Amino acid sequence: MIATTEAAPRPAPAAGPGAPAPVRRAAPRRRKKRVLGPTFRAIGIVLVVLVFVVPLGWMLMAAFKTNLDIVTPSRTFDFTPTLANFGTVFGAQNFAPFILNSVIVGVGATVVALVLGVPAAYGIARYRIRNATAFVLLARVIPGVSLLIPWYFLFSQVQLVGTYTALILTHIFVTMPLVVAIMAGFFESLPEELEEAAQIDGSSKIGAFVRVVLPLALPGVATSAILSFIFSWNNFLFALVLSNQNTRTLPVAISNFTSYASVDWGGLMAASVIITIPVMLVALFAQRYVVAGLTAGATKG
Repeated sequence: MIATTEAAPRPAPAAGPGAPAPVRRAAPRRRKKRVLGPTFRAIGIVLVVLVFVVPLGWMLMAAFKTNLDIVTPSRTFDFTPTLANFGTVFGAQNFAPFILNSVIVGVGATVVALVLGVPAAYGIARYRIRNATAFVLLARVIPGVSLLIPWYFLFSQVQLVGTYTALILTHIFVTMPLVVAIMAGFFESLPEELEEAAQIDGSSKIGAFVRVVLPLALPGVATSAILSFIFSWNNFLFALVLSNQNTRTLPVAISNFTSYASVDWGGLMAASVIITIPVMLVALFAQRYVVAGLTAGATKG
């Protein structure tokens, strides 16, 4: 018999001084980062959405429940919807005048804040008044409750307590700093050459502002108006002290559903839905305008 022998594997040649270094496989850390990054981001987005959406969902469901269903945990999702709470809001509580009051005060405070705040922001931006915007924003830092007693004393001396005028003037304390802060940054982003060209053509400083600058600043004006109206619509403290039964706004009128002995949770939730819906609709339909206005005012040049 002839013995067969298998050929032994040849050893790898030794790497010489000029030979290329062996290629090493990269550890799959980058792949893990690429996978884990979007995953954690998605989890964070879901958690944030749940934090904001779950209370709104519970409020919306409670608006169609009876008080017994609201306080019974087993009927969180298993309940028979009812419109009785909304009947109480518009029937027994007569919320229609309060809605009108909120609209009048919100629109009035927004219009006055724009008329005064837009020219002020233009002057701050064009004359480069340092720290003026920060000084105006200090008004938002001051607690509103510290001003209620002086305001009440002054308005009572001129017999304006319980009027729309007093509410609008106090809501300017909330809306006007916001208008100045947004519009000052927006005007700084507009080139001054446009105004200089208009003045060379014979326009005055005010004419250049009205005909050239203001049309270009309409996105910022819309942003300021929307945010000012929302802040005024949600204001509770000033209307609580300075309004009466005829000028009471929605945030104050909602307290009618609470008493010393009990709370009408169904009516309270239905009224909360009525207060929230206008603000949510404005935020949803005007979202892109608000974002465009804020981002346009965030850059210069």
